[in-house]
Amino acid sequence: MPLPDDFLPLIDIPEPLKAPLERTRVRLAEALGQAESLAEMTDRDSPLEDWLGLAEPRREQLARVLAISDFVTETLVRYPDWLLHLDANGELDAVPDAEVMRGWLDERLEEAEDEAAMHAAIRRFRRARMVGIVWRDLTRPEGIDMWATSAAVSRLAETCLEAALAWLERFLEPRWGRPAPRRDGSEQRLVVLGMGKLGAGELNLSSDIDLIFAFPENGDTEGGRKSLEHQEYFTKLGQRLIGALDAVTADGFAFRVDMRLRPLGDGGPLVGSFNSLSGYYQDQGREWERYAMLKARPVAGDLDAGAELLAGLRPFVYRKYLDFGAIESLRELKGMINREVRRKGMEGNIKLGPGGIREVEFVVQAFQLIRGGRDTELQVTSLKSALERLPELGLLPAEVVDELLPDYVFLRDLEHALQALEDRQTQSLPADELDRERVALALDMEDWPALMACLDEARTRVRRHFDAVIAEPEEEVEEVTEATAGGIPLEQWRALWRGELDEEEGTALLEEAGFADPAAAARRLATLYHSRQVQGMQRIGFERLEALLPLLLDAVAASDTPDTALERVLPLIESVLRRTAYLALLRENPDALGHLMTLCAASPWIAEHIARYPILLDELLTPETLYTPADKSRLADELRQALARIPEEDEEAQLEALRVFKHAQTLHVAASDIAGTRHLMKVSDYLTYIAEVILEAVLAMAWKHLTRKHGFPELADGGRADRDPAFLIVGYGKLGGIELGYGSDLDLVFIHDGATQGETDGRRVLDNGVFYTRLGQRIIHLLTAVTPAGTLYDVDMRLRPSGNSGLLVTSLNAYADYQRREAWTWEHQALVRARVVAGHPRLAQGFADVRREILGRERDVEALREEVVKMRHKMRDHLAGKSGEGEFDLKHDPGGMVDLEFLCQYAVLAMGHETPELLAYSDNMRILETLETTERLPARECQHLREAYLALRSAAHRASLTREPALGRNEAFQEHRRVVIEAWQRLLEPAEQDVNPKD
Repeated sequence: MPLPDDFLPLIDIPEPLKAPLERTRVRLAEALGQAESLAEMTDRDSPLEDWLGLAEPRREQLARVLAISDFVTETLVRYPDWLLHLDANGELDAVPDAEVMRGWLDERLEEAEDEAAMHAAIRRFRRARMVGIVWRDLTRPEGIDMWATSAAVSRLAETCLEAALAWLERFLEPRWGRPAPRRDGSEQRLVVLGMGKLGAGELNLSSDIDLIFAFPENGDTEGGRKSLEHQEYFTKLGQRLIGALDAVTADGFAFRVDMRLRPLGDGGPLVGSFNSLSGYYQDQGREWERYAMLKARPVAGDLDAGAELLAGLRPFVYRKYLDFGAIESLRELKGMINREVRRKGMEGNIKLGPGGIREVEFVVQAFQLIRGGRDTELQVTSLKSALERLPELGLLPAEVVDELLPDYVFLRDLEHALQALEDRQTQSLPADELDRERVALALDMEDWPALMACLDEARTRVRRHFDAVIAEPEEEVEEVTEATAGGIPLEQWRALWRGELDEEEGTALLEEAGFADPAAAARRLATLYHSRQVQGMQRIGFERLEALLPLLLDAVAASDTPDTALERVLPLIESVLRRTAYLALLRENPDALGHLMTLCAASPWIAEHIARYPILLDELLTPETLYTPADKSRLADELRQALARIPEEDEEAQLEALRVFKHAQTLHVAASDIAGTRHLMKVSDYLTYIAEVILEAVLAMAWKHLTRKHGFPELADGGRADRDPAFLIVGYGKLGGIELGYGSDLDLVFIHDGATQGETDGRRVLDNGVFYTRLGQRIIHLLTAVTPAGTLYDVDMRLRPSGNSGLLVTSLNAYADYQRREAWTWEHQALVRARVVAGHPRLAQGFADVRREILGRERDVEALREEVVKMRHKMRDHLAGKSGEGEFDLKHDPGGMVDLEFLCQYAVLAMGHETPELLAYSDNMRILETLETTERLPARECQHLREAYLALRSAAHRASLTREPALGRNEAFQEHRRVVIEAWQRLLEPAEQDVNPKD
C-alpha cells in the first residue's frame, strides 16, 4: 500500500467514525497508486511522495476533514494532486486574495476555445476552491470563522461570474459585436445584481445564487456580423452566463442560479433596462420585493452602473418615514413559510423552522425596512453589519444583539457543517447516525445530544426575540386588558367601530369606558366610519385602519379624559388616512398610542402639531427621549448626523431634515413640559438651544453654498475668509433673552466683517456687499421656505440698523457707528436682549465689545426714564386692555411681562456704567439676579420680581400649549402684579398714582 496504515492520525476522531475513515484511507491509497503508475508512464512527478511528506499537524487536519466531508474525500480521490496545490498556494490556512484568485481563473480560461471548455474550467476551479474553503471551515486556522467562510464563498461566486461574463463577451463579440455606448459615451455592459446572501456577501457553503440582470440603455450592438437590439443581446448573454455556472456537465455545476427575484419572476423578461426596472418598482413593486432588494449589490459586469441603478431604486426600498407597514408583509411572508414548513414536516429545518436562521434575518430586515430610510446606517446588505448597528441606534438592546449574533453564528456554522458533508444544499438535520457524528465533530461537540441541547437553547432564544419584534400587537393589548379589572375586550371596540352595535349598546359601552358624553363620541366615530375619506380607502389602507381603531379606542378609554382625547386624536387619524404607514406605526406600537393619548389630552397644540406633521409620530416610539429633551451639544450632534446622511447637493432633503428635526425636538420639549419633567426656565432654554443649533447649521449651509459659487470674501483686516463663516447671526427679543416659546418667531440681525471695498476670490467674483447681502437672503430663505414639513421659523429683521429701510447685512464697524450716533433709546433697550447665536468666535467678541460699550454708557437718568416710560405707554395703548371681566393680559397689561422686561432694560441702561456686571447677560432672570447680588435693588424685591416673572411666563407657556389666550385670572396673579407695579412706580414713574392690580 502506498499510504501506511497509520498515515491518518486518529486523535480526536470519535470511535464510530474511525472505520469509515479507514475505508477512506484505503480509497486514497488506491487513487495515489494509480496516480503513481500514471506518472511513471508519462514521466511526470507523482503526488505520492508529497503526500507522504505531509507534516503531522497537516495529517491531523486531513484526518478530521476526511472524517467529516464526503465532498472533500471524493474530490481528493479524483484529483489527489489538488491537496498539494492547495497547500502550496496557502489555501489550507488563509483565504486567497480576490485579485490572485481572478488571475488563476483567467489563466485557465485563456486556454478555453469554446463554451464547453469554459464550463469545465470554471467547474474545476470552483471545486478546488471549495475544497480549500471547507478545509478552513472545519479546521479553523487563525482568522477563519463563519463570517470568513461565508465571505470566501461569496467572493468565489463573484469571481466565477465576472470571469465567465468577460469570457462570453469576448467570445460573442465577432458574432454580435458590443453594445452601443451610453449617451454619456461610456461603455455599456451587463449589470449583474447579487441578491440574498450573495448580495450580503454571506453565502453558505452550498448556496444557490440569486441574480437580477439589467442594462443601462436601449440601443443596438455594434461591430459584429449581426447587430442585435440591446434587449435581445443582453438576454442571450444572460442565458449563456446562467449556463456557464448552472448547467450540469461531466464536471457537475459551479453554482445553481435562481432568477426568480427579477420583476414578474419566471414570467418576466430575463433582463431589464434601467428605465424599465425603475418604472416597474415604482408602479408595481410589491412589499416582498422591497425585502428582497435590501440585499441587492452589484457583483459582476458594470459595478458602477449597478450602483447607479440601486441608488435610483433606494426610495422604493427605504421609505423616508418609519414604515411599520413592512412588519405586516414580513408577518405574511413568515406565515407562508410556517405553513409550508408544517405541510412538509420541516419543523427541524434550521433555516425555516421555529427559531431558525430566517427568523434572525427577519428581525434585522424588519428594522432595515422600517427605519432604513431615516437611519441610513442600516442601508447595508450585510446582516452582521446591520445587526451590530441596532444598539447604537437605540433599536435593540445590546444584550439582545449579544444573544442573537452568536446564536446566528451557531446556526450558520451548523448549516455549513450539514452542507460540508456532501456539498449539498440542505438545512435539515440528519437522521443517519454516522452523519450526526460527523456534524457533532465539525462543531466540536461531545456528541449529538450535546449538539441538540445547544441547538434547542439557541432556537428558543431566537424565537423569543423574533416574537418580541414581529408578534401581533393585539396579543400584547389583550394580555394587558385581561389582566386589568374591567377592561373592555378589543372585539367590542371593533364592533363599535364597524357599527355592529345598536345605538343603545354603543352608548352603554362608551359610558362604561368613562366617556362623559357617550352619544357625542358614538356620533363622531360613526361620522368618521361613513365618511368619503374612509369608504374610499384602498384595501390595504382600510385593513390597517380596521386593525388600528380597536387599539386606539382602548387607549382613548385608558386616558383620564377620554372625550377630550378622542376629539383631539381623530383629526390626526383623518390626516393620515392617505398615508397609511402611520396607521401601521400606531397599530404596531400600543405603547406609542398611550403616549399619544396622554399628550393630546393635555395639549391641543401638540395634537394639532402632530396632525400637521405626522412624521412626529416616530418620536412616540422612544419615550426615553420623548420626555427628555437633548441639551445643546447633543442637539448639535444629532442634527450633524441627520444632515451627514444627506448628499450636500440635495438641498430639498436637507431643508426637510432641518424641519423634521425642529418639529421633533420641539415635541420633546412640549412633552417634557406637560409631564412636568422640566422647569419652565429649562423649557425656554431647550427651545432656544433648538433655534441656535438650527441657525448654526443654516449659516454653514448658506456659507458653503455662496463660497462654492463665488469664493471667499476679503476681510476688513486685509485677510481672506475661510471655511468658518466670517459672519454673525445676532438674536434679539425672546431668542436673545433665552426665552423662546413654542410659537416664537426669531428677531435677527446680520453682521459681517468684510472689507468695505473687497470682493470674493472665486470664478464668479462678487463685491463683498453683494456677497453678504446674498448670504443674508439665503439664510432667510432656508429658514422660511415652505416644504412638506412646513417652515423652520418666521423671521423678523426690523431690529437691524435703520429697520426695514436699512441694509439687510451690516459690517461690524457700521453697526457700532449706528449704535453710537443714530440709535434711539428703544433700540438700546432692544440691545440689552441681544446676543450672538451663531457665527465666528472672533467676530462675536467684537460684537460683545460693542454691546458692552453702548450699554455701559453713562446716561441722563431722567431723560432715559422719560423715553422708556413713553415707549411703554405707547405699546400699552396699542396692545393692552383686551382682557375680559376678572382677567388680565399676561404680557401687556400693567404688572405683566412687558413691564418687567422694560424694568430690566431700564436698570441695565441706567446703572450699567456703574455696575458693569449688569452688561453680561441678555435674559431677564439673570439681570434680576445681578441686581440683587450687586445690591442695586433690595434682595427681597428682586426675589419677588423673579417669582412674578416665572409665574407669568409659565402661564403664558401653558396657554400656548392649550391653545388659550395668554390671559390670567386677577385673583391668581394679584400679588405678582402688585410687586411689578410697585417696582415700576418706584423706579420709573414715582409721581404716578397707584394702579390697582385688580383693574
